[in-house]
Amino acid sequence: MSSKKDDIKFAYWVPNVSGGLVVSKIEQRTSWDIVYNIKLAQLAEQNGFEYALSQIRFTAGYGAEFQHEPVAFSHALLAATTKLKVIAAILPGPWNPAVAAKQLATIDQLTKGRVAINVVSGWFKGEFQAIGEPWLEHDERYRRSEEFIRALKGIWTTDNFTFKGDFYRFHDYTLKPKPYNTNPHPEIFQGGSSRAARDMASRVSDWYFTNGNTVEGIKAQVDDIRAKAAANGHQVKVGVNAFIIARDTEEEARAVLKEIIDKADPEAVNAFGDAAKQAGKASPEGEGNWAKSTFEDLVQYNDGFKTNLIGTPQQIAERIVALKAVGVDLVLSAFLHFHEEVAYFGEKVLPLVRELEQKQVALAA
Repeated sequence: MSSKKDDIKFAYWVPNVSGGLVVSKIEQRTSWDIVYNIKLAQLAEQNGFEYALSQIRFTAGYGAEFQHEPVAFSHALLAATTKLKVIAAILPGPWNPAVAAKQLATIDQLTKGRVAINVVSGWFKGEFQAIGEPWLEHDERYRRSEEFIRALKGIWTTDNFTFKGDFYRFHDYTLKPKPYNTNPHPEIFQGGSSRAARDMASRVSDWYFTNGNTVEGIKAQVDDIRAKAAANGHQVKVGVNAFIIARDTEEEARAVLKEIIDKADPEAVNAFGDAAKQAGKASPEGEGNWAKSTFEDLVQYNDGFKTNLIGTPQQIAERIVALKAVGVDLVLSAFLHFHEEVAYFGEKVLPLVRELEQKQVALAA
């Protein structure tokens, strides 16, 4: 099912990291291998998903023992699909913008404009230490990410690019071939919930990903980032994380959520929570992603339960349209059993979302 320009869009988390998308010992019929993921990408494409997000992890931890590298993995998924756009997550520090720009420009050429990038500023201090990368202070990580994005844009859109930053320098550099997508470059996504994250997005990013939250909480973030972007003469779209449990009855869906939390791995959840909150506490306002997350919230990496897309197809469709009404452009989805649930979402939930969107348009006319 194709979407119109103003329809809310859907992405899914690529399980290129082992352990699934909840830190729980519940059965997760998912796999990090390429055969499973190719089938998933094809199913997602057939069921109305326009984007997939490949995760970046360098070391084991918090239930993720194995991790495939996201740029190479994204290319494999793109080669097996025809319309899906795959967003490769990249960490400034391990990646230099020149390397990332060249990698992604090549993939963009080979796939006729279907690759994008998610610039991850970093929350996992132990990972940086393990690979010998300096761990910067919170706002410095975002300052580096902003320079990374400015460098990417410059390399992708201009010849003889020169840039003199605190973290990156370029001298009369021309990349050829440039990306296939000249509108004006591959889409740049970025996450975070801190002030520094929103400020950066309002200046340089095409998309801003935020953790799961209530409609009211998301509206406050959307209003803040849109006002800041407008003051900068910039536009930014907003995506929100959600763990979707769609079942024929609300009782079934709530029972699944209860089982996920009852079977959570406390040691892994608490270790993840400590690492994630440490990263946010270092921000000047003492907050960031996961600052107010409970144990139950942290069972899903990015507060996906908070968005409350849990229930019947009708309930979930109504909540998605409520998110759209406060300015959400994309829902970044995770599921317990990816193959079955992506297909169920496409068959049962998405048609209701499109129907409700059409009703809203008719009422506004």
